[in-house]
Amino acid sequence: MGVDLDAFFAENPMGGDGRCEQDGFKSGFVTLVGRPNAGKSTLLNAIMGKKIAITSKTAQTTRHRFRAVLTRDDFQMIMVDTPGIHKPHDVLGEELNVAALKALEDVDVIAMLIDATEKVGSGDVWVASEIEKMAAPKICVISKIDATSREHVEAQIARACELMRWDVIVALSAKTGQGVEAFVEEVVHFLPEGPAWFPMDMDTDQPLEVMIAEFIREKILRAFRDEVPHAVGVIVDSLEYVKKSDLHRIYATIYVERDSQKAIIIGRGGSAIKRIGTEARTDLELLLGTRVYLDLSVKVKKNWRRDENQIKRFGYLE
Repeated sequence: MGVDLDAFFAENPMGGDGRCEQDGFKSGFVTLVGRPNAGKSTLLNAIMGKKIAITSKTAQTTRHRFRAVLTRDDFQMIMVDTPGIHKPHDVLGEELNVAALKALEDVDVIAMLIDATEKVGSGDVWVASEIEKMAAPKICVISKIDATSREHVEAQIARACELMRWDVIVALSAKTGQGVEAFVEEVVHFLPEGPAWFPMDMDTDQPLEVMIAEFIREKILRAFRDEVPHAVGVIVDSLEYVKKSDLHRIYATIYVERDSQKAIIIGRGGSAIKRIGTEARTDLELLLGTRVYLDLSVKVKKNWRRDENQIKRFGYLE
């Protein structure tokens, strides 16, 4: 298919064709899918204008399939964020793939993200082959265009066109905002007319306890490398709002698989766990709009990623 490359880098990539200006309220679901670290969660946050999904450079950052809801006067767009599709190495990885592929079913639009800075490889080919089986309109999103040259983006678009036939290709940067609104407009173009499925003031269907646990886990993902981030799971044990002092009291447990990982998370003299708590509390106060008391503990749950019962306890099973 032909692609107007200049449109991707213009201030208004849609070219002002006005095709979204239709009578009737539109509503529907769009699934964001792609390999790990393609930028799905970052794009979702950019669209929402606030932090809904956690982000990091670690694979399997997104473990929950959840929905973010963007509502405007003439449409409601429900975005389904999914775990990155990858070659699994344990039961958890297998379940994350199941969640991502299941999210392709019964949606109005499928958007596959391809990182502009990474080589299009066998993983992208496999994801595209799964998408191609679906009847929904398909949008290819070339992400992170701020991190590479225009020539490289053009080459990446050409490679994307070799994967399959797309209904639309959009290039964008969630970091700078370039092309983000164009992506929203493209999705809305394909949405059917219908009612608002969620309350007009609702941002996400994630339970508050899950969001809190994920915000804590994000700080661990960003602070540590190697095997530690993959072995971490977080559960909120208690959440209480104290109206008199406008304070949320949160007690949460960080689970790891080995004693050595527990020692790393705690750090010498508790320095690491203190830093995690301080950084997480800053985000949680923005999320909750109150002061936050956060109490973190660390426990070992050996090989929990290989145990379906434990994975279910963390809420990762579909």
